[in-house]
Amino acid sequence: MPKQIDHDQRKQKIAEATWRVILRDGMSGATVRNIAREANISPGSLRNDFPSQESLLQYAMTLVKERAGERILTIANQELPPKEKVLGMLMEIVPTDEQTRAEMEVWFVFTAHYSHQRERFDAGFDGIRNMIRIIIHQLQELDLLKPDIHLDLEVEKLYALVDGLALHAMLEPGRLDRSQIKAVLKSHLSSVCLFSS
Repeated sequence: MPKQIDHDQRKQKIAEATWRVILRDGMSGATVRNIAREANISPGSLRNDFPSQESLLQYAMTLVKERAGERILTIANQELPPKEKVLGMLMEIVPTDEQTRAEMEVWFVFTAHYSHQRERFDAGFDGIRNMIRIIIHQLQELDLLKPDIHLDLEVEKLYALVDGLALHAMLEPGRLDRSQIKAVLKSHLSSVCLFSS
């Protein structure tokens, strides 16, 4: 009896091989042949799942986003105090371990690669700004924002802070560790929110 193949699992294995190739060799090294070799499959077999290099790269990029989204959703669905929940969700955006740093690095490489292709690139594709907008508006609905907070401005400030922390955490993990990242985010949230201690 032929072995059953889990196509989703196989596609994820290929996407993870794509990440490893990109981290090692850059986008120019992300050829079908190199990725197939890294995934330990034939190029023809890879093309059964991904008929073009473009479809493979798009899937690999989307998988980075989905994995981060799943971690954030797990925290969002927990019964936690608002401050802890918001902080936990934001901490999932910033790379604080080897896996999330690799995901972030791949994401930045993808973003740099596609940024000049305006017809195929959407800077908001990662969904981070939208998630932050939802968080800020929910905090307002719960009456947890300090008076006179300008919502749109606060969204942009927190978005810039998270993006900056993510970039520095990826580039300088020895200088900016998890506890420092958490302290910066807690300090910012305390400056705009009415959380009890």
